[in-house]
Amino acid sequence: MTVCPMAVVHNSSFRLTKEHFLVAVPVAVISAAAGFLVSRYLSSRTCKKGHVNTCFSKDSPKVVHSFDMEDIGTKAVYCRCWKSKKFPYCDGAHTKHNEETGDNVGPLIIKKRDA
Repeated sequence: MTVCPMAVVHNSSFRLTKEHFLVAVPVAVISAAAGFLVSRYLSSRTCKKGHVNTCFSKDSPKVVHSFDMEDIGTKAVYCRCWKSKKFPYCDGAHTKHNEETGDNVGPLIIKKRDA
């Protein structure tokens, strides 16, 4: 009669040796860096959905400015990039904004027609 040897199950826990650690850390760092670079590349190719208004009347649900045509005079230049220090009037801050972001926003210019 032959006896089948029983499988021996060792009750040992997983052990990470120094050699395993020296291999695992660089692999993890390279993988993380590659994942970060790929995510940056992919996010730069899509439209960014962020807040346009970063600092004006943030406690208000909607920022609205109203002006009477009679009060404007012959010409008024209004900001549309939300970066002007004189908001709602344009101070030319869109130029720096456009250079930094690749955007093409400019002011809203309202003027009276010549009679």
